[in-house]
Amino acid sequence: MKALRFSAFGGPEVLEIVELAEPHPGPGQLRIAVRAAGVNASDWKKRQGLMDQQLPQTLGYEAAGIVDELGAGVSDVALGDRVFGFCLDGAAQAELAVLTHYAPIPATLEFAEAAALPAAIETAARALDQLGVAAGDTLLINGASGNIGAAAVQLAVARGARVIGSASPAKHILLHAMGAEAVAYGAGMMGRIRALAQAGIDLALDVAGNGILPELIGLTGSPQHIVTVADVDGAAQHGVRFSRGDDGRALYALSQIGARIAAGRFTPPVVQTFPLSRAAAAHCVGEAGRATGKLVLLIHPPGAPNRHAQDE
Repeated sequence: MKALRFSAFGGPEVLEIVELAEPHPGPGQLRIAVRAAGVNASDWKKRQGLMDQQLPQTLGYEAAGIVDELGAGVSDVALGDRVFGFCLDGAAQAELAVLTHYAPIPATLEFAEAAALPAAIETAARALDQLGVAAGDTLLINGASGNIGAAAVQLAVARGARVIGSASPAKHILLHAMGAEAVAYGAGMMGRIRALAQAGIDLALDVAGNGILPELIGLTGSPQHIVTVADVDGAAQHGVRFSRGDDGRALYALSQIGARIAAGRFTPPVVQTFPLSRAAAAHCVGEAGRATGKLVLLIHPPGAPNRHAQDE
């Protein structure tokens, strides 16, 4: 099968499409013929040698596709079903991938939209759980308009929290549509937040990682009232919890999101797609901060026409 891999650390040019042996699912797992795979910042960090040090490395932890092989004990899906989920082997950007955690793709979603969901909704749900967000809380989300931030806004609103989100003014209409109150980034932001929430901020989630943890501590009254998913150094310095996947993943979010989407209570992120052959271009866009949505690679069956390669 064709798969994305790199055999040396460096820029996007080290990415290559290679032929690898087909993977097979173990007990409780399934294999999909991948139709779309999400691209995340961890992909280019791995490629730069900032994370795992072994070589060569494959890429991709989230994917959507069609079930084509079942592991022992799997009875909740059938061959031919559309599913999305996590490839814990980090090899989702390939023609075939093994999923350990998965859920049916909502009927209204295309493969690319489904592949954009796993990391964002799991990270958001995990952080909200760690904060203990509940009905009646006033929650500030710093960086509310990105993929994780937007997921957190919608999941927190569904819990009955009052959500205030920081974003650029151009994204305020989006935040209002998701049920949040918006404040603009920049000088005076803390004053704007205090004016909007005169009774105070109970909890804060930092998604932006832009160095404002001390200000968030001042707003909430304690580092224990804050979780960051983006500022590992600041978290260590200021005693704030940095949310990690090994803290206990919120995998239940995968199975719940379909009903939320069907009920109109969750809007998936906009996607920006690239064919697998242009994975390097997707990395360039992501690293430069120029993505117009969640970056997704489209993987087509061997010999199928590539009708969706809009960025090619």
